[in-house]
Amino acid sequence: MMLAPMPTAVASSSSDGAAEPAATAAGLPRRRQRYALLLANSLVLLFVQGVAPPSDTQRLVVTVLAATSLLLALRAAGVKRPVRELAAVLGVIVVLLCIISVATGGIGEGITRLMNAALVGLGPPVIALGIVRDLRETQHVRLEALAGVLSLYLLLGMLFAFLYGAIDKLGGEPFFAGGDTATVAHCVYFSFTTLTTVGYGDFVAQSDLGHTLAVFEALLGQIYLVTVVSLIVTNIRRPVRPDRTTTPEGTP
Repeated sequence: MMLAPMPTAVASSSSDGAAEPAATAAGLPRRRQRYALLLANSLVLLFVQGVAPPSDTQRLVVTVLAATSLLLALRAAGVKRPVRELAAVLGVIVVLLCIISVATGGIGEGITRLMNAALVGLGPPVIALGIVRDLRETQHVRLEALAGVLSLYLLLGMLFAFLYGAIDKLGGEPFFAGGDTATVAHCVYFSFTTLTTVGYGDFVAQSDLGHTLAVFEALLGQIYLVTVVSLIVTNIRRPVRPDRTTTPEGTP
């Protein structure tokens, strides 16, 4: 009498005994979508700040998108649910404060930009931790990692843009020299030309604090591009490290 075939194993193994957990493989499409959503939200946030005319509606939409970016970053990185819920409460509080500011004017625009900076500033470290964990689990550099590092780069630029705007509104003198107004669009433009080290020179920081932040942003942006982004791009679909379970032929 023939025996019934054994059920297929949950984890697939290679000839040398290495196995990839099925749970990790099944979670990859969802993670890819989450990083893609985060990247799309970051691009929309950048577009709204750069194109929409300054208004109370723009301020509110920007705050909502900033809060959404934090939630998407936490979700993409697989952060535990209690932390995501706490971040959601924080986002709701910031949005409500922005509504109060728009409706009554009781909260200045400088405080609003500072709160937005806090929202987008929490995203980059979370994304970095999530990408590192994904690389350790999959042992391969995948396209979702590229979406993650690009999202991190965009959020860094917007973080500095919010900081520049907050300094202008909360400080005693204009942020830009020459009488240029620190609108949302101008701050975003100055931030990303600094982050990418293009430096057109049509907008220049006036204070020592502004100069220092601009130098720090330029260094951070240049180092990030030539190390993290280039490393991810050149190693897409390659293993993070070679398989050490096999030995060369003839080696004891």
